[in-house]
Amino acid sequence: MPELPEVQALVDFLAERTVGLAVTAVELGSISVLKTFDPPPQALVGAPVDGVSRHGKFLDIDCDGTHLVFHLARAGWLRWSEALPHTVLRPGKSPIGLRVRLSDDSGFDLTEAGTKKRLAVYVVRSPRDVPGVASLGPDPLAADFTRDDLAEVLRGKRAQVKGLLRDQSVLAGIGNAYSDEILHVAGMSPFAVASSLDDAAVDRLYSALRDTLTHAVTTAPGRPAAELKDAKRAGMRVHGRTGEACPVCGDVVREVSFADSSLQYCATCQTGGKPLADRRMSRLLK
Repeated sequence: MPELPEVQALVDFLAERTVGLAVTAVELGSISVLKTFDPPPQALVGAPVDGVSRHGKFLDIDCDGTHLVFHLARAGWLRWSEALPHTVLRPGKSPIGLRVRLSDDSGFDLTEAGTKKRLAVYVVRSPRDVPGVASLGPDPLAADFTRDDLAEVLRGKRAQVKGLLRDQSVLAGIGNAYSDEILHVAGMSPFAVASSLDDAAVDRLYSALRDTLTHAVTTAPGRPAAELKDAKRAGMRVHGRTGEACPVCGDVVREVSFADSSLQYCATCQTGGKPLADRRMSRLLK
């Protein structure tokens, strides 16, 4: 799933190629991806692209005041073309959920692999009309998001810090991969309870959060959309690297598996050398 750094890279990629052009066609390859009905998708046709922005993991293309907002979910992606084919999409016959054509004949397809269809597209008058956008917590890379803001987010919460980092209503844009990376940099167990963190731990977590995301954002610009997934995987320290050596201490990277996801961590760096039980309700908190 693309997270904040990849979504920001897609924003930059699209802004460079679309702003100043006009939308000339919008085709639905799957009616299920469209989550709104007013305005209709055809309201975008003829409108100039004024800007591209991000709200957490949501991308927002402003077309003269009508917004095309989409969330790529776990298996969705954006496929750019300098010259889109003129064949008509046949619903259900390809992984393409939505196609947007621009006035120079370039454009993009939103695609989704697999059987769990979660790609979501909204055509709205304001991004706040999208429920997922309206409920977002603060952006962790916002200039005004301070260490004290993070402390306030954590204060009094009995949830595990890994889960809080991934909760979009708490912090916008962080998912499974970057939460693993942030916690590794912070030297913190994913099962640590948020309310138990002392000032020094909050300091470490804030620094790790900002540094990890900033580094990922600054290394992604300029990459074609097609390369972002591989670049993300290549840049991971522990996430997706079960059985490999930790780049900091050399210990083996371990995994905890859940029903529909897994996390990776280094016991030496994060849990005092103690492996976490491979259960959601592990009693090891530090």
